[in-house]
Amino acid sequence: MSSEAWAKDASAATLQVGLVLLGLSCAVALRWLTSGAQGVQSVTGGLVFAGSLAALSCAAGLPAPRHLTVSVLSGTMAGLMLAGAALLRLGLPTSSAGGLDRFLPWIAIAATVAVTEEAFLRGALFDLILRLHGESAAVIIGAGVFAGLHVPLYGWQVLPLDFAVGLLLGTLRLLTGSWASPAVAHVLADAAGWWVR
Repeated sequence: MSSEAWAKDASAATLQVGLVLLGLSCAVALRWLTSGAQGVQSVTGGLVFAGSLAALSCAAGLPAPRHLTVSVLSGTMAGLMLAGAALLRLGLPTSSAGGLDRFLPWIAIAATVAVTEEAFLRGALFDLILRLHGESAAVIIGAGVFAGLHVPLYGWQVLPLDFAVGLLLGTLRLLTGSWASPAVAHVLADAAGWWVR
């Protein structure tokens, strides 16, 4: 590829990344507006956000999940690792989290949001940044965006922890070659979070 063709391709990819991040900002604002006082517990807000991320991912060229067996196994191991860290930090599960009758509807929404976040961050956005700036940038920028998108719902105190989790999920994407692995880990970590909060 000539340097002129490469520059044109890089310019188009940079514009695409900018538009995708602008779309993400709109999706986060829309979630915040539709969630109201319920915040992260809002079913409507979660579904609106998940739908927005799914549309953005498809528009940005979401790659098909690959290596499903490896992705499920590695994602499960990483999810258990994250759940174990939560147990160490927060202690053993308590009964105040609610029973199975409240957990099942909640995890259905949480899993939908987690999978669409990973499809967007470690799928479409990861591939765009990878093309432009390489593996390290794709992992680090994805982790920063992951941490930043949680601030409106959970506050600034979550930034360091979510950045670290984002680095782990991005590394998992890099090692397995598929966004399905971080999606599995994310869902398991969210499920564990229900029982240890």
